[in-house]
Amino acid sequence: MKRFEKIHGDTYITGDIESPLAKVKMDIHRIPFEENRFDVVLCNHVLEHVQDDIKAMREIRRVLKPGGWAILQVPFFSPVPDNTLEDNSITDPREREKVFGQDDHVRKFGKDYPQRIEKSGLKAILDDFAKSQPDKYGLQKGEIIYRAEKI
Repeated sequence: MKRFEKIHGDTYITGDIESPLAKVKMDIHRIPFEENRFDVVLCNHVLEHVQDDIKAMREIRRVLKPGGWAILQVPFFSPVPDNTLEDNSITDPREREKVFGQDDHVRKFGKDYPQRIEKSGLKAILDDFAKSQPDKYGLQKGEIIYRAEKI
């Protein structure tokens, strides 16, 4: 955060529903900013926790400027299913961990993740910018990153 603040100053805004480190306390389903506000949005391991990931991505699209883009980073647990798994009836933390990969997740993303991004109105692009140097970017080796563009 300090590195981004140093580079971008007051135009760098952090948001979170719980974290005391966030500048803005917010629910990603209702981002409290006007349309076309941001050039870039980084959404790092949030969408697997929220009630409606597609609604959240629509909100990200809404606040992006035309031509803006977002990194919508989510975990992919092996084996990656063909379709994203969701089941609101699973409430036991141990069962959620077993089914979704972590006890506070509400879905396990599948190979259909790019289609989910595009359902929100964003263009999904598989981005391998960090493939050759995952450590430099704090990524796991082989981690899949999608860039989502507002077109």
